[in-house]
Amino acid sequence: METVTYGWWLPPSLSTYGPAIDRLIIIVHWFMAFLFVGWGIFLVYCLIRFRQKEGRKASYESSHSKFPKAIEIGVVLFEIFLLVGLSFPIWSKYKSEFPQKSESLEIRIIAQQFVWNIHYPGRDGTFGKGDPKFLSDSNPLGLDPNDPVGRDDIVTVNQLHFPVNKPVIAHLSSKDVIHSFFIPVLRVKQDTIPGMSIPVWWQATQTGQFEIACAQLCGVGHTLMRGFVTIHTPEQYAAWMAEQEAQLMPPPATQPTETAPMEAQ
Repeated sequence: METVTYGWWLPPSLSTYGPAIDRLIIIVHWFMAFLFVGWGIFLVYCLIRFRQKEGRKASYESSHSKFPKAIEIGVVLFEIFLLVGLSFPIWSKYKSEFPQKSESLEIRIIAQQFVWNIHYPGRDGTFGKGDPKFLSDSNPLGLDPNDPVGRDDIVTVNQLHFPVNKPVIAHLSSKDVIHSFFIPVLRVKQDTIPGMSIPVWWQATQTGQFEIACAQLCGVGHTLMRGFVTIHTPEQYAAWMAEQEAQLMPPPATQPTETAPMEAQ
């Protein structure tokens, strides 16, 4: 898998809802460019048409021209169309129409200064319990080692793995301050807030390796809060999970080897 390089335009769109978001961004940018050029031309026209010259007095009365009023109404109507006709449906579909949990990979992503902790539930599909008293460098989420449900859980730091063409539901939270979970190629951006669990979802359409960024200034190490996404084929993801599970298993007990009795000298 190759790492994608970004160009001058939008990053590659690798999520199922990415094209709809990109269309909205492009329409808004063209609309703003039209307004910028239009009002710029109007400004130059006014500077020339109403410039100071001999025999002309300034008028301080309001203008009753119908032409500017028609433009204002047109701009307002188009902005209403952008909100009601385009933005609201896209936002509502993304935020409300979550995929079925039974058909999705469900994970937890816990932000902290300045790393991303990713929590996978293991083969049983259930997250283990946690307690702050178990927090340590080797146990950043404070998982209870005595909880049998959590013994198959997998925790990675700054390494997010999931399969292509399968919905992923991520529950976002933070251990300290507000961060912002951002994967540009998946068009995912969501603040993580201490004390809250905020769900987001995505479904990738292509394999590859990409970046996770923090889009919210979160401290002196903000620029170093960088993670990595690996989108696997289903077979590659199964192999990766098997490798992680193997690391959780204790090494097999070694049997004592039999030695031949020493001959009497």
